[in-house]
Amino acid sequence: MTVHHLDCATMCPLGGRALMGAGGRLIGRLATHCLLIESSDGLILVDTGFGTEDVAHPQHRLGRRFLATVRPQLTLARTALHQIRALGHDPRDVRDIVLTHLDLDHAGGLGDFPHARVHVLADELSAARAQATLGERDRYRPAQWAHGPHWVEHRPDAATEDWYGFRTIPILPDADTDVLLVPLAGHTRGHCGVAVRTDNRWLLHAGDAYFNRADIAPGFPRRPPGLTAFQRLMAIDNPARLHNLNRLRALHRTRPTDVRIICAHDPADLPRP
Repeated sequence: MTVHHLDCATMCPLGGRALMGAGGRLIGRLATHCLLIESSDGLILVDTGFGTEDVAHPQHRLGRRFLATVRPQLTLARTALHQIRALGHDPRDVRDIVLTHLDLDHAGGLGDFPHARVHVLADELSAARAQATLGERDRYRPAQWAHGPHWVEHRPDAATEDWYGFRTIPILPDADTDVLLVPLAGHTRGHCGVAVRTDNRWLLHAGDAYFNRADIAPGFPRRPPGLTAFQRLMAIDNPARLHNLNRLRALHRTRPTDVRIICAHDPADLPRP
């Protein structure tokens, strides 16, 4: 099994390192770290970043406020569709998409893979459809799934597997690749991590449970105060977010040889070119 690490959404918000923890003094840098998993049953994509329609119609798909504040660098070459082709794969071989959550910078590429099954926690899909708060109306963009994806909803109460102290949901029980949903609510109502068993240890994509490795890794500089405030602002349930962040810190501290943890937006988690 091979796992490719893709940056499918580079964003350059004003504020620099003091706000985002990466980038220059004035302009920050965020990635959207997606995974492409090659298995004998086809390709599995973890998150999608921005899609080709986001690049073609950014104001309609992403909204002016998001474009002005987050300043995404929209290019077709960055989309998962084009990166998969560049790796020599047929995008139609993407059989399953696994979402950490449905924020617009994670779900924009769904329409580029209309044939794929889309795995998501049921609480997240319900929140995206209901858009009960102003913040949720900003973060969820129904145009990104207007094509009618083949949703596969997973319920948190079905999380029965004990995985390093976390309750998890195996989502491809008949495949030869171990992929687990790890409920990590807080950033959104149905936010989750995605654990993948690689050849030598587990890889846990923690989504937006944190934004910078200083949040979980000892020995790194103190996390930027602006980033801490931003994460609090974006959380639908900040106490739940902090609870799960503490659990991730403990996992990183106690089982570093068994589990590698990455997040969605820290460029330092991406392999160097």
